[in-house]
Amino acid sequence: MSTNEYLSYIILPLLSFSVLLVFIRFLKGPSLADRVVALDLIVTIGLAMMAVYAIISEQESFLDIAMIFALIAFLGTVAFSYYLEKRGKK
Repeated sequence: MSTNEYLSYIILPLLSFSVLLVFIRFLKGPSLADRVVALDLIVTIGLAMMAVYAIISEQESFLDIAMIFALIAFLGTVAFSYYLEKRGKK
């Protein structure tokens, strides 16, 4: 089994299944923090899927796009943490 077959037939379906499970957690999350963590995890899994696709298709530009998305997701997580900190000081 080659690397591309391994990535296509094993890794991508596992990542897709994990997105489904995390999305269920996103819908059922009892608090806002649980939902934000689930959304952050969905973005992280999406980044992994983009990296796998970049390896399969041998296009390095997808890795640059994945880095930009990672930075945006990080800034969103920091902004949410700041919001929770300010909300708790009332």
